[in-house]
Amino acid sequence: MGFAVRTAIGRVIGQRPELSSFERIPGCGLQRSLTERLAGESGEAAWQRAMVEIEGALVPGFIIEALSDGRFTVFVPSVPTSLAGAVYILAQDRVHPVDMPFTQAVKLISRWG
Repeated sequence: MGFAVRTAIGRVIGQRPELSSFERIPGCGLQRSLTERLAGESGEAAWQRAMVEIEGALVPGFIIEALSDGRFTVFVPSVPTSLAGAVYILAQDRVHPVDMPFTQAVKLISRWG
């Protein structure tokens, strides 16, 4: 059984019930994606780290998506729980990408609590 779930077909079959039920819960997809990235299991490129201007202050965040009109969808985690937070759609001039490894950024956010 363990060997079967490690194959490509086994992973698809095992994930199907999870995806069909949990993806309907608001925020579940975001939580799952962040958890996969922390565990190093995501096949997608990691979210770009950034400092984000919110209410006149710079806060750490992650660029989720660059929109066609130049704005960014950004996830700003709460401290110290990196798996919870808020999603903002911000103008490009309020989002400042930084060069930092993903895991280091999450550790930094967690330590601030």
